Amino acid sequence: MTFFIGIDVGTGSARAGVFDSEGNLKSTSAQAIETYRPLEDFAQQSSADIWEAVCTATKTAIADANISSSEIVGVGFDATCSLVVTDASDGPVSVDPAGLAHQNVMLWMDHRAIEDANEINAIGGSVLKHVGGRISPEMELPKLRWMKRELPQSWKSAAQFWDLPDWLVHRATNSFTRSLCSTVCKWTYLGHKGFAGEGWDDDFLSSIGLEDLVADGHASIGSTLAVPGERCGVLSEQSAAELGLVAGIAVSASLIDAYAGALGTLGLDIGESPIDSRLAVIAGTSTCHIAFNTKPIFVPGVWGPYFGVTLPDMWALEGGQSAAGALMDAVVARHSASVPLAIEAKKTRQKNFRFDRRQTR
Repeated sequence: MTFFIGIDVGTGSARAGVFDSEGNLKSTSAQAIETYRPLEDFAQQSSADIWEAVCTATKTAIADANISSSEIVGVGFDATCSLVVTDASDGPVSVDPAGLAHQNVMLWMDHRAIEDANEINAIGGSVLKHVGGRISPEMELPKLRWMKRELPQSWKSAAQFWDLPDWLVHRATNSFTRSLCSTVCKWTYLGHKGFAGEGWDDDFLSSIGLEDLVADGHASIGSTLAVPGERCGVLSEQSAAELGLVAGIAVSASLIDAYAGALGTLGLDIGESPIDSRLAVIAGTSTCHIAFNTKPIFVPGVWGPYFGVTLPDMWALEGGQSAAGALMDAVVARHSASVPLAIEAKKTRQKNFRFDRRQTR
């Protein structure tokens, strides 16, 4: 029998699951990821820490499944839509206001670029029709605009700006192919215009002060794109050794974590009900409501329509609440019993990683 590894990187942990060829889950493992908050509205991580957590979770899941790594034939990644910045040697480029080198990830929920988002919306552009009329500070272009202005040395050192799901694929394969999922949903790429960079609106990028991203055929943000699930490359020798897998196995184009959940939810065979009559609700730190349709539907205040971000030739719409699970964490953390319960949970390995890490360090 052959097996596959699914790797999900959420806000507080990396999780790996081993699946057989029928889609049955054989084992799973999770490893915590640290979040740094140097200032209010800032939320940062380290791509090195994320990769280490991915490797630990993957090796543990394989051991728990009691299978040989040679039986695993493919790997797929999904992750939060966080911004990863790297230099020409794939090294980290700091996004930290104090310049801490290893902190090169702006977490999706980082809100330092609120004013940049407001200014982009004031400038306007036709691509904004595909984000409900207004770009969010949780998307990547406002964050890049902030970085260019506030961290000019980091901006000068940067060679690649990644969405985290795409960086994971690159780290595993050395491929520079990006997924339509992240670039369309979080970068304003228009997927219905093509897969070879045709979907970037250069006039819009220039109008908001990010003309640098147009250079060299958009090489720093994605000149070649793929439909999620399409083979992006194969596992490199280095990454295979780190993950405990065999080099050369297939690695697919990635998904944003909520869209991976939507694929699993809406892709179920439930009889006569067509896929465009259903709604997926994916809950975690945030709560996302995702629906698919064969036609583009424009709704003010609702993200999308996004083309090809989960299934070929399908459009997606997304709404929801960014702070759903995080608000529950905040309420629980204020209770007098929170610290002793967190300590007990850690002892019994029944962890909520965000809660435990915050209360016990």
